[in-house]
Amino acid sequence: MDRTMSTVQGKDDIKLTSDQLNIEELTTLVTSPTSGAISVFIGTTRNNFDGKKVLWLEYEAYKTMAETELRKICGQIRERWVVENIAVFHRLGCVPITESSVIIAISSPHRRDGLDAVRYAIDTLKATVPIWKKELYEEGEASWKENKECSWST
Repeated sequence: MDRTMSTVQGKDDIKLTSDQLNIEELTTLVTSPTSGAISVFIGTTRNNFDGKKVLWLEYEAYKTMAETELRKICGQIRERWVVENIAVFHRLGCVPITESSVIIAISSPHRRDGLDAVRYAIDTLKATVPIWKKELYEEGEASWKENKECSWST
C-alpha cells in the first residue's frame, strides 16, 4: 500500500500488567470513526503442553526494555501498513488456564492492513521482546519455555 496516500494519525497504547486483561478495554482504545476494521489477537493459557497438564503460566519481563521493543514494533507496523490505533497489552505474573496472556488490537481503514499488522505484531513480539514464560505442571514441576521465534535462541 502506498503510505504517502495515508493521512491516518493514531496512537499506540502499550501495557505490561499483572492485572487480568480485558478485550473490551483494548477495542475501546483502538476504536475510531475513520477505521473500518479492528483486528485482534488474543493469546490464552492452555491446559496442556507436550502431554503434560499445565496448571498456569507465569510471565516475567525486563519491563523497560520490553516497553521499548513494543514501541519499536508499533513504529515498524506504521512503516509497513496503514493503521490507525494500536494497543498491545501483555500480562505478567500468574495467568490461569483460559485467561489472556497477550492481547493485540489494531484499527485500520481496511481489514487487510489490520490483519497483516496483527500477525506481524505477535510474531515480532515473540521474537524480540524480553518477556519470559514459565509453565507449571500438575506433577509439581515447572519449565521456563523458550520462544522458538526468539532472535537470541538460535
